[in-house]
Amino acid sequence: MSIAADPYGGAPIARSPVGLPAKSLGNGALWVAAFLSGFVIEEPAPYELYMVLLTVVWLACGLKLRREFGPLIICMMLYTAGGVASIPLAEKMGDAMMYIAVTGFLAITAIFYAAIIAENPERCRVIQNGYTISAVLVASIGIAGYFNLFPGAEYFTLYDRARGTFQDPNVFGPFLVLPTALIIQKLLRESVLRNLLLLLPLAILLLGVFLSFSRGAWGVLAAAVLMVYLLALITEQNGLRRARLVFLGVIGLFAFFGLIAAALSIDTVAEMFQQRARLVQEYDGARLGRFARYALGFQLVMEHPLGIGPLEFNKYFPEDEHNVYLKGFTTYGWLGGIVYIILAIWTVCAMVPLLFRSRPWTAFTQCVFAVFVSHLLLSVIIDTDHWRSMYMLYGLAWGLIAAEKLGKGRPRLPLQRTSAQS
Repeated sequence: MSIAADPYGGAPIARSPVGLPAKSLGNGALWVAAFLSGFVIEEPAPYELYMVLLTVVWLACGLKLRREFGPLIICMMLYTAGGVASIPLAEKMGDAMMYIAVTGFLAITAIFYAAIIAENPERCRVIQNGYTISAVLVASIGIAGYFNLFPGAEYFTLYDRARGTFQDPNVFGPFLVLPTALIIQKLLRESVLRNLLLLLPLAILLLGVFLSFSRGAWGVLAAAVLMVYLLALITEQNGLRRARLVFLGVIGLFAFFGLIAAALSIDTVAEMFQQRARLVQEYDGARLGRFARYALGFQLVMEHPLGIGPLEFNKYFPEDEHNVYLKGFTTYGWLGGIVYIILAIWTVCAMVPLLFRSRPWTAFTQCVFAVFVSHLLLSVIIDTDHWRSMYMLYGLAWGLIAAEKLGKGRPRLPLQRTSAQS
């Protein structure tokens, strides 16, 4: 077995006797993980089972937990610890223990993604490829389900809304936003004519988000794409290319509204859109609706430092929290609620400087930042606590932060000649 040095000076890469690099096997396994993240219609999902095995194997092969993403590790540990402390308060201990166990597992997946990206940020491309292919396939399934294009296709819908291979349309829609932003950014920065083939998957992803009829997903898409577009304008130095970006922005808006108009020409789509497009639904503004529960929920947790226990909120009110920051306090106590807010703010602040540095993965960093911030805003009205993609975003963000601290991707300066050599 031959040994090859890692291009970033890390641990050597083992090669199998047949000449296939172990690095390629590792990247292939990572690609499968990103691909499986789109299939969570039943629990435990294939993603969970696969990630357990993958994490154990990578750690056994020497994956390092670095201090550069120590804040992620510490905050995830404290967040989970807050949940463990609240378990005795739950009426059904078994269900509560399982809920916190899932939280702990997802926290480990976030740390795993941070570790592999910190070690080699080029792996972003592997994750991007697997995630994008998964999202296009999942969106296609959701669209086929909505229009009932094959027998049994209605299984991939819920409440007359596309859900694809997810349990809820509100999770399905936001999952499609990251690859959508990545494709749009590529079209903004490179020749559109050379990337015409990308217009088909882009249209599929956009239609998938739309047919989820999730107001949250629409908001995440709009906010993320707007941030990616503004970052492209801000970081572009060439005046001619900046004018091109303005032109593409106008064309893109017309194309997007054209796609929506075509979809709305179908009566059933138009009826659902009219219903879902209202800013405040009946269940939002009712006496114990979503917004009322926020105020009453925060009043409740002020009297319970350890929270009220996992899965207990709907025993006090008609429905769950639908707010991850409120859930942080109800399910994980004051410790978990405060830690989650600190981690969210810390992640955003640590990523901002990375957006304007020239690195091979800066484009990916900008998209992760835009989608991550959009999800944080979405978390005010939707419970994202157990979203696999949310924990992946945390891991990718801290992996990129750690890679910058480790000096990955910086231009190498030529060695200075000493005076004796002059």
